[in-house]
Amino acid sequence: MKHFRFWITLEALVLLLVCSACSSQATSNPVSRPSPTNQIQQQPVQPITGQQLLAHGSITYVALGASDAVGVGSNKPGSQGYVPLIADHLPKGSHLLNLGVSGIKLHAALQKELPLALSTSPRLITIWLVTNDFVAGVRYDDYMQDLATLLKQLREGTQARIVMANLPDLTKLPAFAQKTAEQKATILTQIRRWNTGIATLATRYNIALVDLFIRGGALTTHPEYISADGFHPSPSGYVQLANYFWDAIKE
Repeated sequence: MKHFRFWITLEALVLLLVCSACSSQATSNPVSRPSPTNQIQQQPVQPITGQQLLAHGSITYVALGASDAVGVGSNKPGSQGYVPLIADHLPKGSHLLNLGVSGIKLHAALQKELPLALSTSPRLITIWLVTNDFVAGVRYDDYMQDLATLLKQLREGTQARIVMANLPDLTKLPAFAQKTAEQKATILTQIRRWNTGIATLATRYNIALVDLFIRGGALTTHPEYISADGFHPSPSGYVQLANYFWDAIKE
């Protein structure tokens, strides 16, 4: 029998937190508690390895991301996206909190996704929050500053195994087919620059990196792995993407 797992969307969690806040306001003489910042300073946290993660038993898995985390491009996003496919590998009784929001960029995710991730004591966190920023023309320095903020707060505020993906070769996607050879060369140069910056921050904060530029050729060069919109993965592409993440999670 398939084990039971709670799946919570971002919207459902926000509603739950709002209701909880309303209830707490009606309670008199609240108990004073130390601030989260003081707790972090008093109890430095250490990241866990893939072996420790899988030996822990049931865990909470939090996914930070955009439309790919939601599963856009698949027939059944709730089960065919890479996030639920990763969750299927987890120990019995694990909980999934998918915070992905279609179209979101990293700066907005710092306000909308990060606080919820920090509040749930996750043991596993996956991050894929880069493509929308890159395509939208977000400045490199601005993105890297936001990424450093995200990774620093996740590393200091959790003991999670954190796995992050970078940019694949977007020039191979059908959505970029109308670009000239010169435009594609410029895009490719910028992708390499962004991925170098992402790798540097991953090393600094002890984050496992899924290198989609090297390993993700199948995602962008195989037509069966790309959805009809020419940009998002297909159901088969999400299977491949989930496998890449899972390999990094176990290492």
